[in-house]
Amino acid sequence: MEVKLFSSGLKVSKLSYFWSSHKRNMCEDGKAKTRVLFCGPHFPASHNYTKEYLHNYPFVQVDDLPFDSVPRLIGNYDICVVKSMRLNSDVIARATRMKLIMQYGVGLEGIDIAAATNHGIRVARIPSGKTGNAASCAEMAIYFMLGLLRKQNEMQIAVRLKKLGEPIGDTLFGKTVFILGYGNIGIELAKRLRPFGVKILATKRNWPSYVPNGFSSTEPKSQNGTQEDWVDEKGCHEDIYEFAKKSDIVVCCLTMNSETAGTINKNFLSSMRKGGLLVNIARGGLLDYKAVYESLESSHLGGLGIDVAWTEPFDPDDPILKFPNVLLTPHVAGVTESSYRSMAKVVGDVALQLHSGKPLTGIEYAN
Repeated sequence: MEVKLFSSGLKVSKLSYFWSSHKRNMCEDGKAKTRVLFCGPHFPASHNYTKEYLHNYPFVQVDDLPFDSVPRLIGNYDICVVKSMRLNSDVIARATRMKLIMQYGVGLEGIDIAAATNHGIRVARIPSGKTGNAASCAEMAIYFMLGLLRKQNEMQIAVRLKKLGEPIGDTLFGKTVFILGYGNIGIELAKRLRPFGVKILATKRNWPSYVPNGFSSTEPKSQNGTQEDWVDEKGCHEDIYEFAKKSDIVVCCLTMNSETAGTINKNFLSSMRKGGLLVNIARGGLLDYKAVYESLESSHLGGLGIDVAWTEPFDPDDPILKFPNVLLTPHVAGVTESSYRSMAKVVGDVALQLHSGKPLTGIEYAN
């Protein structure tokens, strides 16, 4: 029987495959490799830069898998970087080897954190303030503001029609900008807006030194002041409608969760000044699509700049793109060489720390 077993080509093939597969998953010292999974085809620089960072560490394996393969193969990995995939309880239950689920950035709304906790898996984000991600997003917000004020789409039409001196745009100077959600991105945005000569309003749930009903000052703010000095008037979430009435431009920088979903709704939009501009660099679900569409159609909303959408990838035939005062980018606000290299280092360092049994640093836990 023994001779017959090993004389079978099929048996030898299966045995060889087992040992070659086992060898690929083991280090020279006999210890299992630490395996990092990136989910899905989008945001390719995230896994490419991480692979590059870990190139000299063969005991850490980095893979990117199609969405459809993740449920079947997730059990082989120690760390999962979700990117734009939603990890529900069914998928998480299959992650029997998983130690950590993390986002290549901040947003964790696609992860069932309760399910991960029940299965003993930690969930974490990469803080945006230390990687350059917040700064990159803030710069994109300014790009949208300037593009809408200067009528970027109409300028391209004028070029094609060989027209000069039109359209008539507007300046950012003298405008009132409402930063809805004064977190890391909001702080970086306020700092960059100050030299433009704007008035800055901002809301957040908790300020270190909050004065009810906000505060205002006629004194010019310093570009080198503190995080709070960059804001002319502060408020809490209850003040968002009042602040919308005072603003020429609203920039949505909120964290997406069950409480903030649909914050930019019909009531909010109707409270904005006629002709006001709306910019969203956070998450698409913060905006009520129908309400935004109707506000653009009635010309109450003067322009929309979005880096994130209701469905992603964005439908290039979406009716909202018929409006000349809509600017759309493909979720690239934080996708810069600087921020992505920094976040690749965080993911790589976490993998190295996990492999060596050291405490994980550079991340912020959500459970």
